[in-house]
Amino acid sequence: MTGVMPTTLKLWAQTHQARLWLSVRIVVACVVTFAAAHLLGFAQSYWAVLSSVIVMQSSVGGSIKATVDRLTGSLGGAVWGVVVCLGVPHHDILTLGVALGVAVAPLAVVTAFNPAWRVAPVTALILLLTPTSQVIGPVDAAIQRMLEVGLGSVIAVAVALVLAPARSRADLTDAARTALETLAALMTDLMAGLREARDPLAVEGLHEAVRAAIARAETAADEARRERLVTITAAPDPAPLCRTLRRVHHDLIMVGRVSLTPWPAPVEADLAGPVAAVTDTVTQFLVAMAAAIGRHAAPPPAAREDGTLADFSQAVAALHASGAANALPEAVVARLFGLTFALEQLRKDLGDLVERARELAEG
Repeated sequence: MTGVMPTTLKLWAQTHQARLWLSVRIVVACVVTFAAAHLLGFAQSYWAVLSSVIVMQSSVGGSIKATVDRLTGSLGGAVWGVVVCLGVPHHDILTLGVALGVAVAPLAVVTAFNPAWRVAPVTALILLLTPTSQVIGPVDAAIQRMLEVGLGSVIAVAVALVLAPARSRADLTDAARTALETLAALMTDLMAGLREARDPLAVEGLHEAVRAAIARAETAADEARRERLVTITAAPDPAPLCRTLRRVHHDLIMVGRVSLTPWPAPVEADLAGPVAAVTDTVTQFLVAMAAAIGRHAAPPPAAREDGTLADFSQAVAALHASGAANALPEAVVARLFGLTFALEQLRKDLGDLVERARELAEG
């Protein structure tokens, strides 16, 4: 029993290693900022400490973005807060209420359109309401506020870069892997709709999961771009990978539009084999691609998928050449054309996906 607990704790620590390191970085940034603020003689060190805690994110890129947002928002709020403090009288409750409205209203509008500025109204209110601003004046209070925010933010980014830095690349690959695995499941469900009625709620749930995973990958890609500016690395730009994932998803959306209902029996008989082959090969390819990206390994080639998708196009062409398509309703013929076009686009985008994944693996 005594050996079970240490083993369990070790496994738990390994499983949550990233979260534990984030906790350590937050504590270190907090303590270092507190010490630096007192050494520099800041009267209100708690603002610097709060900034260091708020700015610290799970990755270096996230911390850099949070720092830029906080500094930008604080500067904008400080400038407008000074203008309101100097230009709007606020010596009693009534005039103070008016000044509060003037201070918050434009910054609230800016924040509504750009959430990165959400700290701006807070900064303006601090300058307007805190006793410090009344004692030393709004200009000096604004300068002091920016120094405090800047100190905490810079120390947080420094700690994120030095202490077990967590790169956004890990978040990117995890999100891309999730997107590809979900795309594989989506491909299976959509193509099954050509044979039997499908569950629209299940399909929509898969679409939502794909969108969420791609959005997470795009956020990580943006953070990785910021990391490259700071660390001066030669890592490839991950944005093209995210764009390719979106194109593959759009291809499957087109597949879904033509697979809302099963094929008529004559079409099902002629195309059952090619449809099954396309479903199996593309699904297996997406799963293999997800595994390769998750391991930072070289991606699988798309040669087999090229051949299978080309075989499907030939099967549809043979259906037209034999005259069998002439007896079909126009709506079914349009669906055949739409599926052929969607799968041809998918073939091209899968080839591009291989190139983007190879760049990521080599970087």
